[in-house]
Amino acid sequence: MSKPLQIALVGAGLIGRAHLLRIEASPDCALAAICDPTEAAKAIAAERNLRWFPSQQEMLAAMKPDGAIIATPNALHVPGAIDCLEAGVPVLVEKPLAESVAAAQQLVDAQARTGVAVLAGHHRRHNPIVKAARRIVGEGGIGRLVAVNALFLIKKPDDYFDVAWRREPGGGPVLINLIHDIDNLRFICGEIDSVQAITSNATRGFAVEDSAALIFRFSNGALGTATVSDVTPSPWSWELSSGENKAYPQREGHCYLIAGSEGSLALPKLDFWHYRDKAGWWEPLQHESRGVEPVEPLAEQLRHFCAVIRGSEAPLTGAADAARTLAVVEAVAEAARTGATVKPAPLRVLSGTGAA
Repeated sequence: MSKPLQIALVGAGLIGRAHLLRIEASPDCALAAICDPTEAAKAIAAERNLRWFPSQQEMLAAMKPDGAIIATPNALHVPGAIDCLEAGVPVLVEKPLAESVAAAQQLVDAQARTGVAVLAGHHRRHNPIVKAARRIVGEGGIGRLVAVNALFLIKKPDDYFDVAWRREPGGGPVLINLIHDIDNLRFICGEIDSVQAITSNATRGFAVEDSAALIFRFSNGALGTATVSDVTPSPWSWELSSGENKAYPQREGHCYLIAGSEGSLALPKLDFWHYRDKAGWWEPLQHESRGVEPVEPLAEQLRHFCAVIRGSEAPLTGAADAARTLAVVEAVAEAARTGATVKPAPLRVLSGTGAA
């Protein structure tokens, strides 16, 4: 068996600690250092007899780990990742890749320039449910893709909004939550060519939206809709229906309905509906379950990152790929603000390992 890879953790907040626990449980890697200026992070490092650095620059001046996980606040993702790439250290960058498409472009360019691998932390792509849906759609299992409906309908507790920025523009479900669903839809169904959106803050009355309705046009000609709200008790969201994150009580419900010319697919259960012989609304629909064995996505993402570092697997989500998801999110925000149909900003992509 190969020697465990040495992984540095840059940022030891909530998601950083989630990565830390999975590194400690992994046979593929070990924690090399923690980079975070807080006293809490310093204490975590001391408890584990690990090297601690206030920044990735100081860490890279003292050592070169095999890889680094960037789990800092969003605005620090790009500078932290570029520092590592320029030192020859592959990175796993938490989502969103950056705070803006313009910032993400800097990382895409740095990856192409250095040729060092970037894996973006859209961990839901590592869920076997999402992988199976992508395979079924991509192999023509439901025929030509026709339409997609995504639901994020959930109720956030009142004390969630005790944090002031969650009541202000940019703190609502369009920018905070929808990025996960947009990335899943891109991964399963293909590129999104244009978006329309309307938002409402009628229920809570905060300066940020609590609900939104969206229309997508996919590059392959399919149409899509998404209904988003964080004010309603409902099982219709990835969080509550998939069982992926055990912090949420799992409930029966669908979050994505994917319709094709020869059949349809409902996630997360991978319910497949089709006609056996003669097709038409008078005929009985046939039902099959395409369910898969569960896998913990963050752990699978870490295994994959180690394989990327070793060169045995290409990044499932490279820098430019994650930047395209961010471009769709920005387009949604612009469409909601202006009422116009908006195309996601294009990305400039040069050659380089893991850039796509």
